[in-house]
Amino acid sequence: MTIEKITPPRIRSFVRRKGRVTPGQHFALENHAQHYCLDPQQEIDFENVFGRAAPLIVEIGFGNGDSLAKMAAENPDKNYLGIEVHRAGVGHLLMLIEAQQLTNIRIYCHDAIEILEQRVPNESLAGVHLFFPDPWHKKKHYKRRIVRDSFVELLARKLATNGYFHAATDWENYAEWMLEILNRAAEFKNISATQTYCERPDYRPLTKFEQRGIRLGHGVWDVMFAKQ
Repeated sequence: MTIEKITPPRIRSFVRRKGRVTPGQHFALENHAQHYCLDPQQEIDFENVFGRAAPLIVEIGFGNGDSLAKMAAENPDKNYLGIEVHRAGVGHLLMLIEAQQLTNIRIYCHDAIEILEQRVPNESLAGVHLFFPDPWHKKKHYKRRIVRDSFVELLARKLATNGYFHAATDWENYAEWMLEILNRAAEFKNISATQTYCERPDYRPLTKFEQRGIRLGHGVWDVMFAKQ
């Protein structure tokens, strides 16, 4: 598979679906969002927001937030910034934050590309996670995939030296796509000893969706690159 390097017009890699917000999620959005959700229109000082200086890791598209909450709970020495466009997922994560009294998570309910471009300082991130993004599996929709040359260039600006990008997908074609695009980026090196895929690191929790896929014999590919 050879992917031409092109610069397409700005195309969103997500669709805002009208998922049902449960009463619990609605309560969390109404009562806790002001404590943990950040305004995408305001300039942000993340050290001030978290009340400390610590490695900052961004998760793009955290879904219902289960994995992000687990990582934050198990790594209290790190700050986590979750970005998700679906209110139901944001509400669920807010419920988890409150239930577990997690202090090292903040949330944007907004377009991740705009947040990275406009609110995250250059060379400030220790890591960026992209777990099970929409694969846009039809060839005519490949242009909607978030991982493209312009996205990798954005990562190179926002990650600190030795900062990493970690993606996971259950679509082998998308994994191959990501490898090809990242391999041609001079700013990044593949962390894999085989220069292909990595074993799932302990810090990435298995999702219910992933566990079901494994039981059915489906593959999962972890792609990890570090900024040089």
